[in-house]
Amino acid sequence: MSNSPLLAPNDPPSGLLSDPSDTDYRRQRLQQIGSYPSPAPIAQNQADDETTALCAVPSGIGYGTLPIVRPRRARTQPSLWIAPRRPTLPSLPITRTGTISVPNSPPAFSTTFTQSTHHRRISQQRPISAYDAQLVNANADAAETDINVRTNGFRVWYSSFTSIDWLHDSIKDSVRFARLRRGKSIRSRVRLVFDKSLGWIIVTAVGFLTAVVAFLVVRAEQWLFDVKQGYCKTALWHARHFCCPLPDEYGSLNGHCPAWRTWSDVFVSWTGSGLGGEDSVVQYLALTVIAIVLASTSSLLTINLTASTSFVTRKESGVLSPDFNKSGEQNAPSSPQPKRGVIYYAAGSGIPEIKTILSGFVIHGYLGGRVLVIKALGLALSVSSGLSLGKEGPFVHIASCIGNIVSRYHTKYENNEAKRREILSAACAAGVAVAFGAPIGGTLFSLEEVSYFFPPKVMWRSFFCAMIAAVTLRFLNPFGTGKVVLFQVTYDKDWHAYELIFFILLGVLGGVYGAYFSKLNYRWSRDVRGGTWLKAHPVAEVILVTLVTTVLCLSSPYARMGGTDLVYNLFSECRTGSKNTHFNLCVLDPSNFDHVWSVVRAILVAMIVKGFLTIITFGIKLPAGIFIPTLGVGACAGRIVGIAVQWLQYHYPNSIVFDVCEGDMDCVVPGLYAMVGAAAALSGVTRTTVSLSVIMFELTDTLTYAVPVMLSVLVAKTVADALEPKGIYDLVIELSQLPYLDAKHEYLWSNLSIKEVTDRDVDVIRVDQHNTVESLRDQLQSLLNAEHDDGGFPILRPGRDEDGLRMVGYIGASELEHALAVVAERATQEVRFHTTYADEELATSYSTWVEEPGQSEDDPFDFSVYMDQAPLMIQSNSPLELLHQFFVKLGARYVIVTDTDGDYEGVIDKKTWLAFLSELEEKS
Repeated sequence: MSNSPLLAPNDPPSGLLSDPSDTDYRRQRLQQIGSYPSPAPIAQNQADDETTALCAVPSGIGYGTLPIVRPRRARTQPSLWIAPRRPTLPSLPITRTGTISVPNSPPAFSTTFTQSTHHRRISQQRPISAYDAQLVNANADAAETDINVRTNGFRVWYSSFTSIDWLHDSIKDSVRFARLRRGKSIRSRVRLVFDKSLGWIIVTAVGFLTAVVAFLVVRAEQWLFDVKQGYCKTALWHARHFCCPLPDEYGSLNGHCPAWRTWSDVFVSWTGSGLGGEDSVVQYLALTVIAIVLASTSSLLTINLTASTSFVTRKESGVLSPDFNKSGEQNAPSSPQPKRGVIYYAAGSGIPEIKTILSGFVIHGYLGGRVLVIKALGLALSVSSGLSLGKEGPFVHIASCIGNIVSRYHTKYENNEAKRREILSAACAAGVAVAFGAPIGGTLFSLEEVSYFFPPKVMWRSFFCAMIAAVTLRFLNPFGTGKVVLFQVTYDKDWHAYELIFFILLGVLGGVYGAYFSKLNYRWSRDVRGGTWLKAHPVAEVILVTLVTTVLCLSSPYARMGGTDLVYNLFSECRTGSKNTHFNLCVLDPSNFDHVWSVVRAILVAMIVKGFLTIITFGIKLPAGIFIPTLGVGACAGRIVGIAVQWLQYHYPNSIVFDVCEGDMDCVVPGLYAMVGAAAALSGVTRTTVSLSVIMFELTDTLTYAVPVMLSVLVAKTVADALEPKGIYDLVIELSQLPYLDAKHEYLWSNLSIKEVTDRDVDVIRVDQHNTVESLRDQLQSLLNAEHDDGGFPILRPGRDEDGLRMVGYIGASELEHALAVVAERATQEVRFHTTYADEELATSYSTWVEEPGQSEDDPFDFSVYMDQAPLMIQSNSPLELLHQFFVKLGARYVIVTDTDGDYEGVIDKKTWLAFLSELEEKS
C-alpha cells in the first residue's frame, strides 16, 4: 500500500441517499478530474465478475452522518498507474506519486472496467444527499407532489455562513406532510398523529433539559463564587447561604456565619499570625488568585475547545478554493488570507449569533454538544470569577444548543433547516424563562429580539416550552428560597403621579447610558481588543481584565458583590423594623445628609466601576452575558434617584408634590426606582421594549408598576435610538461581520434601481455549449476563488430570436460540487440539463442540447435533479423595495434579474444584497 492519499475508500458516496462525502476525499476527486485514464471498452456481453462495484442503498442515514461501513471481501488490488497529465489547478498543490493502491475497493477505473459497468456503478451512487432523502419517493404514485420536488430541485448541504433556502424547505415539508396524509391504514394514521405531536414532544424535552442545565450552572456558580472567600466546614460542596441557612431573607447573610471558614482564618491557623479577617491582605490575595484561575480556565476551555477551525464537517463547500483547509490552516504561505477569522463559539452571550442563525444562515457546530458542555462549564467559571458579566444571555445559547441536539433525533427536523429553526425559537424562550423566571417574557423576547420567522404555531410552542422550563426550575429550587431567580422581589407600596417625572428622568439616563455604552464597547472591541497585541493573546486579556476588576472592586463594598446579589439588594424594599439592612443600602435616617451621602457615594462608585468594567469585559473570550451588569448599573442609578427623592420628602414633607403621601414618611420606595432604572438601562443597551417590560412584571409578581416600567423603557429606547441607531447585539453582528438581514430596518432607496445591485459578471452555464465534467469543475473553481461559495450558476439557453438568453434553471455551488465529485472519473463526459413539465403535452424538446432522447432518468451525468427550474425572478425595472421583500418575507436565497422581455440580465444573491444594504446604510 502506497502513501498516496488520492483516494479514501471509506469516504465515497455510499448510495442513492448517501450523506456528503468527506471533504478531503471530495477535494482529491475534483482535483484529479482529467487525470483519470479513460476505461477501455470490451464486449457488451461480458458478465460481471467479483470486481464489479456493489453499492446497496443505505437506510437510516441522517444529514451529515458518517457513511455506513459495510463488510467487504479482503483482496489485494494491483497497483494502478496514473497518466502523468498535469492538473488544471496550478494554484492547488497536489501530493502525487507514481502509483496508488486501493485496498478493499473495486477498481473503479481499471482496464477491465467497462463503460456500462461504470454507468451502472455511478447510477447506483446517484448524487442525492441524505438532506433531501425524504423527497425521494419510493412509490410511484405521488406525481402531484413529486412534480414540485423535481421542479424545485434537490439540495445536498448547507455550508457554514451560507443562507438556507426557506422556499425549498417549505416545499419539502409540504411534500412530506402530504405523503403522510395520503395513507389510509391505521399505521399511517398513527404516524400522522405522531408527526403532528412531535413538535410538542420536542419542546417539552427542550424545556425540561434547559431547566436541568440551568440548575447545574447556577449551583456550580454559587459554590465557585463563594470558594473565592472560603469553604463550608460542615459540607465542602455547599455555598455560603446553604452552609448557614437563616430564617430571614438571603440578604441577611452579611452577618457572621460560624460554619463558614475564610481563607484568612485558614492562614492564621497554619501560621499563627494575626492577619486574619475578611478584609485582610491574605483574604484579598486568595480571592485574586482564585478569580484569575477561574477566569483563565474558562477562557482556555473556550479558546482551545470551541474555535471555529476545530469543527470539521462534511457539509462544507468550497473545497476547490485555495484557502480551503478543513484544519483551518493555509495550504501555502502565498495563499490569500481568508476573509473570515477564527471565532470562538462558546465566547460571549451567543445572542448575536443566534439571531444570525434564526434569520436563515448556517454556522456548523455552533449549536453542537461540545459547545453546550463548554458553554455551561465556562459560564459557571467566568461568572464565579467576579467579572462584570452575567449568565442570563448565555442561557439563550445553551437552550438553543439543547433544542438543536434534541430536534435532530428525528428526520423531520434533522433534514429541514427551516423547520429546525422553529424549535430553536422555542428554545430561546426557554433560555430567558430560566434566566428570569419569566415564561411570558421569554416568549416575547424570542419574538421581539431573536426570532426571524415566528408564526402562531411557533408562538404557542415557545410559550409551552418556556412554561415547562420555568416550572421545572421552580421544583429544582436552585437558590433554596423557592424562587426561580435570586432578585425576585415584591413591594407593598404603590407609586404616585409625581414620581412619573423621576421615572422619565431614569428613562433618559438609561437611554444615554445604553447608547454610549454600545458606542464605547464597539470602539474598545474594534480598536483596542482587535487592533493591538491583545488580539493575539486573548487569555492574557482575560487575566488583565480580572486583575483590574479585583483592584477596582476594592473601592466599594457593593462593587465586590456578585451581580445577582447586587441587583437583588438594590431592588429590595426596606421595611420598618426589619433587621435586614441589605448591606446598609437602607437609609435609616433619610433626614441626615451625611448618612445619606455616605450610602449614595458608595452606590455611585459601584455604578461607575461596574459601568467601566462592563465596557472592557463584554467581548472577551469566555462565556459572558450583558443582562446582569446592565441591570446592576441601572439599578444603582435608580437607587440613587430614589434615595434623593426620599431625602427631599423628609426635608419638604408639606410640599404640594408630597401631599399624596398624607404624612407617610415611607411612601417613597428606593427599590422601585432601582427596578425602573434597571429596566431603562437594559432597554437602552439591548433596545428591547415589550419583552423587557413583561419580564419586570413577572419578576415583581404584580402589574402595579406596569406604567413606571413601560414609561421608562419607551423613553430609554427613544433616547438611545436618537444617539445610536444600533443596539449592542446589532453592533456585535456588525463587528463580527455576521451575515444578518434585519427585517425590521427600513431603508431609503432614493433613486437607486435594481440594475445597480445586479451581478452581471457571474459565470453561467449555457446548454447550447459543450459542458463537460472538467469544464464545469473549472467554472466551479473560479466561482469559489471569487468567494462566492453561497452562489451558483444560472443555466441559460438562447432565446427564440437568438439575441437574448432565457432561463433554464439555477444550480447551487454545493450541488454542483457534490455531483461532480461522484462522476469525477469521466472528465470528458458531457453533462446535461433538462426541464421537467407538469403536463406531458408541454414537455417538448425545444432544443437538442437541453434533453437528449432516450436518456435514462438515472443518468449520472444529468444534473437536472439539482437544478431549480423555477427560481424567483424579478424585472430590472421593479422597485428595490419589492426585491427587499423577496429576501425578507419570502426568504429567497437568490433572485434572477430579467429585462422587460424576459431575457436574463444577472443574479442577486443574499450576501450581495447584504453588502449593498450595508453600503447604502453607510451612505445614508
